[in-house]
Amino acid sequence: MSKQPIGIFDSGVGGTSIWKEIRTLLPNENTIYLADSKNAPYGAKTKNEIIELSIKNTEYLLQKGCKIIVVACNTATTNAISILREKYDVPFIGIEPAIKPAALQTQTKAIGILATKGTLSSALFHETLDLYSNGIKIIEQVGEGIVPLVETGMLNTTTMRSLLKPYLKPMLEANIDYLVLGCTHYPYLIPQLLDLLPKHVKIIDSGAAVAKQTKTILKQYSLLNNDIKKPTNAFYINIKNTEVMQSLLGNRFKVEYLNF
Repeated sequence: MSKQPIGIFDSGVGGTSIWKEIRTLLPNENTIYLADSKNAPYGAKTKNEIIELSIKNTEYLLQKGCKIIVVACNTATTNAISILREKYDVPFIGIEPAIKPAALQTQTKAIGILATKGTLSSALFHETLDLYSNGIKIIEQVGEGIVPLVETGMLNTTTMRSLLKPYLKPMLEANIDYLVLGCTHYPYLIPQLLDLLPKHVKIIDSGAAVAKQTKTILKQYSLLNNDIKKPTNAFYINIKNTEVMQSLLGNRFKVEYLNF
């Protein structure tokens, strides 16, 4: 089982930001990444739709023999991971906005959270918020329109910049010193966000923490792959335009269309 792949799925190409962190920390591991770009973004869908899609993605990865599933999507985690854990025997790693470190470290007592509607409206998000937001001003912002721009390759564009500015304005007016990214597509915006934010504002995403948790759980279940042979990394996307995902990964990895 240790040589079986880590399965990773997201509503699209954004979860590749999580895959990169996992690959950096666990270079010996084989991986399979599934991008459900045909149904992106999940953040605008109902809870039941998100659960159904998450089950479909999970079953595909399990058919491929994955030993652990990383739900590389904040919206799918907050809405579906409890169902997935009840339904399947393999370990699941989820993703939540990094509210805790931001809340513990803020000096201005104000933090911004940029996330999808599906994440911000979920019960799991509010449970986490209630635990760590006491005495801290939280400025929540739905990043409507961001995921489609990333999915269509309009990452470093004036359109994206124009979209981000009004989202950040109320956060800056509240004097935030931490911005929490609550969607795995959003780390690809960090260069633009750094340009738009004051120098003192720090940006936090969940990628490194997810990779560490993946390693912890693999070790706990004796599933770490210690084979020093070159690992395999497979990438699948269910739309015929593979170029955007290919550009995020670079030319070293092949992205394949999957009729899924």
